Amino acid sequence: MASDKRIALIGLGAIGHEIIATAGRLGEADSLCGVLVRPGREAVGAPGVHDVAALLATAPDVVLECAGHGAVSAFGAEILAAGVDLVVSSVGALTDTDLARRLLAAEAAGGGRLLIPAGAVAGLDGLVAASLAGLNAVTYDSYKPPHAWRGTPAEQAIDLNDPADEQVFFEGTAREAAAAYPKNANVSVAVSLAGLGLDRTRVRLISSRKVTDPLGVITAEGDFGRFLFEIFAVAAPDNPKTSALTAHSLLQCARLGIGLPASRLKAGLFPEP
Repeated sequence: MASDKRIALIGLGAIGHEIIATAGRLGEADSLCGVLVRPGREAVGAPGVHDVAALLATAPDVVLECAGHGAVSAFGAEILAAGVDLVVSSVGALTDTDLARRLLAAEAAGGGRLLIPAGAVAGLDGLVAASLAGLNAVTYDSYKPPHAWRGTPAEQAIDLNDPADEQVFFEGTAREAAAAYPKNANVSVAVSLAGLGLDRTRVRLISSRKVTDPLGVITAEGDFGRFLFEIFAVAAPDNPKTSALTAHSLLQCARLGIGLPASRLKAGLFPEP
């Protein structure tokens, strides 16, 4: 099924390159109408632009953010206010309550939808259902090999060269995880918004020599019963901190017009009174 959406990208790192390559394999390269890159950088696979106004001038139906929290803050509101859907990979950016309010206000004013892709995290649809059926507890455990935690605050919390099989170096709420590990908390934030919210979802971050690639484990209990999902996703070749499935989740969200609408999950975004 060829995509009938005009798709633009923000960022051309590992995720952006994989989106472009996948669209090409699907025979849908023509659906990519533009990619926003830093001044001085060249784009491949789609026309390159250097500011958000030029990106919007390519007339996208949906923009895929794959450039980090700063990109959500810098460009998100203008895109939504222009009536264009925005799919965010850097879901952790939404823990900034001022930014979240600004994005939701732009969505309400302009009509573009702020969407959270679900495809890279199996089980989010079950959490959404369980939140209505009666959800009492949600825990998300993130296991990554030691080298995947290098360049993060984990280096100050533990010795990543320690030969121990596993080291738990963070335990707290999803909001606390996002504040302490902003580049590693996107999945935990998505899990929290689908279920109990940022302040009631428990997160553990673990350096593990038992895994070769990222492993996420979601456990939920409530009146509906109990479920456990394990997501073992091969890391992106150019970024051990990111699942290779992330790019495909973003692209499929754009192609099919699906995703979790942040405006319907906003109760879980903001601190509870």
